[in-house]
Amino acid sequence: MTTAAAAFALSVWGAGANAASKWDGGDDLPTSPLECGTGAAAATAPVKYDGGQPTNPPNNAGKEITIVDVPKLIGIGYFNATSKGIQDAAKELGNVKAKTDGPTEAKIDEQIKFIDNYITSGVDGILFAANDPVAIAPVLKKALSKGIHVVGYDANSTPDAREWFVNQAQFNGIGKAMIDSMAKESGEDASFAIVTSTFTTPNQARWIAEMQAYAAKCHPKLQWLETVEAQEDNNLSFNQATTLINKYGDKLKGLFGMTSVATPASAEAVSKAGLCGKVAIVGLATPNAMKPYVHNDCVKSVVLWNPIDLGYAATYVLRAAVDGKLKPGDASVEGGKLGKLNVINGSEVLLGPPFIFTKDNIDKFDF
Repeated sequence: MTTAAAAFALSVWGAGANAASKWDGGDDLPTSPLECGTGAAAATAPVKYDGGQPTNPPNNAGKEITIVDVPKLIGIGYFNATSKGIQDAAKELGNVKAKTDGPTEAKIDEQIKFIDNYITSGVDGILFAANDPVAIAPVLKKALSKGIHVVGYDANSTPDAREWFVNQAQFNGIGKAMIDSMAKESGEDASFAIVTSTFTTPNQARWIAEMQAYAAKCHPKLQWLETVEAQEDNNLSFNQATTLINKYGDKLKGLFGMTSVATPASAEAVSKAGLCGKVAIVGLATPNAMKPYVHNDCVKSVVLWNPIDLGYAATYVLRAAVDGKLKPGDASVEGGKLGKLNVINGSEVLLGPPFIFTKDNIDKFDF
C-alpha cells in the first residue's frame, strides 16, 4: 500500500467498512453479492461464450496429448495439490502426458518465460494459474495462435486469451463465506485488515471486491482498516501481519489471509503475539498448513475448495476441449469422478461451492 493509500484507509476507519469507494486490493469490475444468511444469488441470464479459440489445432481427438501446467509458482502446498490432481486425471484418462513446471517465485515475467519456452518446444495444451490477468494474455494468445489448447484454473487471464477457465468457486460465494465467518467470529462491528499477495492478482482482487460488496449489504458495521501486499512469500506475509498487529493494536479484531501462504503466516503472527482468541484469522489455505492453528483454537474457519479436484477438473476440461466434447455454448462438461461440471459466465467451468474447514472436519483431509 502506498503512503497516500494508507492515509486514506486510516481516514475512513471508524466510518464503516464501506466508507471507502474501494478496498485496496479489490478490482473495479461489477459485483454480485449473494443474499444475506443462507440465501442464494438470483438467477442471471446466460452469458455468451467469451473465450478464445486455438487457430487450426491438430485433430487430436482420442489421441495421446502432451500438456504442461504452469502455475503461479511451484514448491508450495497449494500448487503441489493442484499438480497432484492433474497427474491423477492424466493417469485416469490414459491418453494425457502432463508435467508441472514454473517459477519458484510468483513473478509474472518468469511465468511468461516458462509458457513461451513450452510454446517453442511444442505441447498440445497449456494449463495455467495467472499471476497477472493482463500481462499473461499476450503469451497465451500466442499459444492459441499456434494451435495449442489453453485452459486456466485458480487465477484467470483476460477471457479471450484462453478457451476455458476452471473456477474453484464463484467469487461471490468466497466473498460471502469469508465475511460471514469474520462477522461470526469477531463481531458485527469488528475492524479487520487483509493480507493479500498483490493488488493485481486476479482471483484475490475479485474476492476482495465481492467481500466488500457483501459486507456493505449484509454486515455494514464491519470496519476495513487496510490491505497489505505480501507476494506469495511466507516471511513477508508473517512480517506484514505482525506490522498490522503492532500498528492497530486493540483496534484490530480480525485478519483475512487471501492466499494459502498468507493465512498460516497470519495465524503464526497472531500466535507469536499471544493474541489467539482476540484476533480472528479467516482465510484461504490448505488444511495441512492450518491444522496446528485450528487444533490450538487460534483459527476457527479455513475457507477453500479441494485444490486436488481443481487440477483434476482442469485436466478433464482441456481433454474435453481437445476432443471436441466441450464447445462454445455448451452448458456443462463431464468431469470424471467429479461428475457433470456446469459452465457459467460464458467460458468458466465451476468446480463447486466453497468449503469451510473447522476443528470438526479438518483432520479428514490431507493436502
